Amino acid sequence: MKHFYLIWNPQRDGTEAMAEHIRGYLEMRGCTCVVRGREEGPHITHTDPGQVPAETECIITLGGDGTLIRAARDLALRQLPMVGVNMGHLGYLTQVGCQEPGEVAQMLDELIAGQFQLENRMMLKGTVRRGGEILKEDLALNEILISRREMPKILELRLAVNGEPLCRYKADGMIIATPTGSTAYNLSAGGPIVEPSARMMILTPICPHDLNSRSIVLAAEDTIEIEILGHDNEGQAVVFDGGAAVRLKVGDRLLVERSRVETVMVKLHEVSFVDNLRSKMAGR
Repeated sequence: MKHFYLIWNPQRDGTEAMAEHIRGYLEMRGCTCVVRGREEGPHITHTDPGQVPAETECIITLGGDGTLIRAARDLALRQLPMVGVNMGHLGYLTQVGCQEPGEVAQMLDELIAGQFQLENRMMLKGTVRRGGEILKEDLALNEILISRREMPKILELRLAVNGEPLCRYKADGMIIATPTGSTAYNLSAGGPIVEPSARMMILTPICPHDLNSRSIVLAAEDTIEIEILGHDNEGQAVVFDGGAAVRLKVGDRLLVERSRVETVMVKLHEVSFVDNLRSKMAGR
């Protein structure tokens, strides 16, 4: 790889300095590195695909998992390999941390030399319908979330899979996660951890008001439909990967299916999922 595009999170301390360090390091080795923010302003969070040069071979993100996820959604149609540098403490998606001297330089050297593998990660496509109208259509790398907007509030949801009724839930919300997102909100809500290269969807209720409610793991080819029940037209919303919320009314339906687009992740080291999981859960 010789052509890079770098996305940094201005809300994380040290990211701007690290961005300049990486740019300089790559240019000294004959590569190009365009840093988002130098031309567009340092306070933006969205990445315009049209601003990423056509010759770009790799996206580098500086921040945490959220920075990488946002970049993956913004640039999904470009299908560019992505690698993240973690500027915080815990990141399941980022490959390297900035705390260890020389780790970032080693990562850059391996990218330049082609010493890496590419791993495709499944994404979800969510469509919000109100009657015959489509209110929102978006992608998610981690999860699509239906949650209440105010406290206290119990949501009533009707679930169907492949057009067949499954069950009703009374809960604080519902998470539909990918294997990549299994270690995010899904994990906090008591859902299972899934190997990230797998192809499946995980349904996990948030604080269900039913002793028999459990997570359900479905095939990637399945289609999930969730209908909003009850009497409250203002109390719930759907969120894609922690982005802006779309308000839902009673009768609205969320259709979730596997996206044809996948996120391409750079895998630098031959570290197993179990090794990475053990390291993250130990706080390293």
